Amino acid sequence: MNLLVIEDDVKIASFVKRGFEQDGYLVDLAVDGEQGLHMCLTKKYDAAVIDILLPHLDGLSLIEMIRHNGISTPVLILSAKRTVNDRIKGLQKGGDDYLTKPFSFSELLVRVKALIRRSNNIPDSSQIVVEDLSMDLMKRVVFREDEKIELQPREFALLEYFMRNPNKVLSKTLILEKIWDFNFDPQTNVVDVLVCRLRGKIDRNYKEKRIRTIRGVGYVLDVPA
Repeated sequence: MNLLVIEDDVKIASFVKRGFEQDGYLVDLAVDGEQGLHMCLTKKYDAAVIDILLPHLDGLSLIEMIRHNGISTPVLILSAKRTVNDRIKGLQKGGDDYLTKPFSFSELLVRVKALIRRSNNIPDSSQIVVEDLSMDLMKRVVFREDEKIELQPREFALLEYFMRNPNKVLSKTLILEKIWDFNFDPQTNVVDVLVCRLRGKIDRNYKEKRIRTIRGVGYVLDVPA
């Protein structure tokens, strides 16, 4: 998942970026409204977190401009302004949710995940189950049968991608675009390395293997028809 954080407070921006990255997201950071607008117009994001009081171009004007350009990226507004009228104004300008400062990162994370689920028409559930694999998106826990499997953030993100697309061949290019940035060299072996690590964790102790390599094409999570 690709997120954009537009926040001019260095400490808050660093805190939010680090928190999302630890949860497996890819995060771009903009420190003023004009930079944020350029990034919104030139790259697709799954969600954006936008502060209102930004230099050069304020957050509400930025949101108005991206909506005017037909960009439907879910937007969560961060603001120190707490009145009902402030919240209404933010939502009227095109924001999808509004969170006041100071805030807890756990609440920010839950709200952003909810925005992404709604925008992708994903059922509002924290559980994904595919055969003997189960994943809790909120607790960041994976089980195969009764065995708990510890995954690193990118391994978790890759398994989630597989579990949302069972029996579908996922090319290296698709995985690069989904789990990393769009600018990776397609000849890189980072996908092979990540798949190998994930396979070692979810298939190693089981006779029935889930992740299969399709030579020259990509990888697939096998599920009986």
